[in-house]
Amino acid sequence: MTELLRVGLAQVNPTVGDIRGNARMIADHISRARDEGAALVVFPELTLSGYPPEDLLLKTGFLEAAAGALNELAAQTHGIAAVVGFPERAEDVYNSAAVLAGGEVAAVYRKTYLPNYGVFDEQRYFQSGAEAAIVELNDVPIGITICEDIWEPGPPVMTEALGGAQVIVNLSASPYRVGYGRARERMLVQRAVDYLAAMVFVNTVGGQDELVFDGHSLAIDQDGRILTRCPQFEEHLAVCTIDPREVVAARLRDTRHRVNVRRQRRVASSAEPPVHTLARLEVASLGERVDAEVAPLAGPEAEVYAALCTGLRDYTEKNGFEHVVIAVSGGIDSALTALVAVDALGTERVTCVSLPSPYSSEGTRADARTIAGNLGVDFLEIPIEHAMRAYDEMLSEAFAGREPDITEENVQARIRGNVVMALSNKFGWLVLTTGNKSELSVGYATLYGDMAGGFAVLKDVFKGWVYRLVRWRNGRGDGELVPASVLERPPSAELRYEQRDQDSLPPYEVLDSILAGYVEDDLDATELVNRGLPEDEVERVIAMVDRAEYKRRQAPPGIKISTKAFGRDRRLPITNRYDSRVEHAERRLRALH
Repeated sequence: MTELLRVGLAQVNPTVGDIRGNARMIADHISRARDEGAALVVFPELTLSGYPPEDLLLKTGFLEAAAGALNELAAQTHGIAAVVGFPERAEDVYNSAAVLAGGEVAAVYRKTYLPNYGVFDEQRYFQSGAEAAIVELNDVPIGITICEDIWEPGPPVMTEALGGAQVIVNLSASPYRVGYGRARERMLVQRAVDYLAAMVFVNTVGGQDELVFDGHSLAIDQDGRILTRCPQFEEHLAVCTIDPREVVAARLRDTRHRVNVRRQRRVASSAEPPVHTLARLEVASLGERVDAEVAPLAGPEAEVYAALCTGLRDYTEKNGFEHVVIAVSGGIDSALTALVAVDALGTERVTCVSLPSPYSSEGTRADARTIAGNLGVDFLEIPIEHAMRAYDEMLSEAFAGREPDITEENVQARIRGNVVMALSNKFGWLVLTTGNKSELSVGYATLYGDMAGGFAVLKDVFKGWVYRLVRWRNGRGDGELVPASVLERPPSAELRYEQRDQDSLPPYEVLDSILAGYVEDDLDATELVNRGLPEDEVERVIAMVDRAEYKRRQAPPGIKISTKAFGRDRRLPITNRYDSRVEHAERRLRALH
């Protein structure tokens, strides 16, 4: 009689390129899973190399190092089987999953579907696998898939299930975006129910440059019940029990797949069966049920805030920075950046610096001091008035006869950029920029000024979300860290007297709605107006977004949380004469005639 199958879900945080460090981490989790009685432990996609390794995959030495580390890991798999994602160099390069058992690489599965949209470039690097695959472990047929394979409702998942697989494992590196985890969980539940198979989905966790991976690994039974759910944004090893007899019983009761099973068996008798049994393995296992944790899902604000903290922490630590510095203005954006930095890194690793000018109000200066004091971080105040006067004097002859304009405003921002970069150079601190997605979209930011820095925490966070996140964090029970005055004060860059953001921009609620449609949903002017957005503002915002493409190309990397972030996700040419406003005007003229 088939025993219960105890499975470990190793939700780990690998570092791209650190093959030796990743191998040590994998070995540690194999040992821990074996100690907890697991017969099988599953790791995420490309765990050995980290994801995405990008052009490292073009280096033969990198691929050879991965192959060597995989063989060393295999030697440690006695009494347990492990499925590990790795880049495989054969006659081509494959995104593969190795089944390690009995001290050797017992089987290899190659990813079938290679995503090539959004942040993904897998067709640049990998050849597609051609075969579905099953491994038998203690007489339990287990189908293997990698990430995108399970999003496709047909093969290879369907092929493996019809071929007898009672458990489908999926190794994944699925990047985070707002609300995506819930949609992914619904899809996996549907796959389990559709194919009457248990699903084991193991996702990577942590930050890699702009990407954040949320974990949220799952085991689901054939009826769609969650057996275990790993916590979001945390490394975690979960061990759960799958009962293959329940899968068999469900298939006896539900006969809807019998016709397709017969058809697949006829195909399997030919020279090229659609699914191959790669290995038959036996390992010791505990034939008793273990109750596994089902972690709760976070609310939207908590989820986004955790993503920002995870992305910042891993970017800082994986790149070897000990300390960060933030220019705090007393405004809402720098306040949120400071909150995230302290929660991600701790107070002792954060310095806030105030850089007031003659246009800085006493209210914002006081709020900057208060925020730093509430957070318990080191605080510097370095007025820039003397530097402003020096620039005015230096440029007076060249600017003779011209009235002050945005040039002088930008000089202030660039002085501040110089100061924070000087602190970075002197002390080795990472400069965190504080601009949000709304500002970056329309170019309401200064090159080599407030855009100067190493990492942009809020690069993909619209202004409305900035307010939501600060209010949420203020309500977490450890006091009002950001004063109410910061939330209530009209936003201002304070680069001239009585300046307000809405002197130059539409109200943020209107701006964010237009930007969400134009930037994230790729809607044109006509489609935005049809959504009920004001036509004059739509045309103005589109012109600003298009004009600012060259600025965004020079912005530091930042954390992706949306469906389409600037950088590796949204890619448009700088030199570009397409104008959707012209198309909109021509459609309107045609409608009139």
